[in-house]
Amino acid sequence: MSSNDTQPTRPLSDPDALHATAEDLRVLVGKLRRRLREEAHVGDFTPSQVQVLSLLEREGPATVTTLARILGMRPQSMGETLSVLKAAGLVSGAPDPNDGRQTVLSLTPAFGKKIKASRAAREDWLFRTIQTRFSAAEQKQLAIGVDLLKRLIDS
Repeated sequence: MSSNDTQPTRPLSDPDALHATAEDLRVLVGKLRRRLREEAHVGDFTPSQVQVLSLLEREGPATVTTLARILGMRPQSMGETLSVLKAAGLVSGAPDPNDGRQTVLSLTPAFGKKIKASRAAREDWLFRTIQTRFSAAEQKQLAIGVDLLKRLIDS
């Protein structure tokens, strides 16, 4: 299927067509992620830093050991990642109330606000783009596609 077509060129029961659709989807999801990252204006982070920031935002405060275990990293490597994030003012630490030897890390309030603003910017870009570049019928098709993608993710 070319990027300008709205219908597949071969029936999707054809295994080759299904493979081509899977490849197209993988490529398009990557392009969409890159575009959303451009719209976010959050900054340049390594993949490890993004994982840590996302985990802290999603799950809340955690210790170095917990973050390292969840992300499959050595605590020493996690410590290096966190030191960069702390120096940038994105993450702060406080003594663990259950174990004074540990530090509980969390996103700084300022960075939490930046994440919310970034999310709003991405959603705004998506909204404006969908509203201005797609007809009402295409918007309905897109909504159906989103539901299908949800099913794909949940499989």
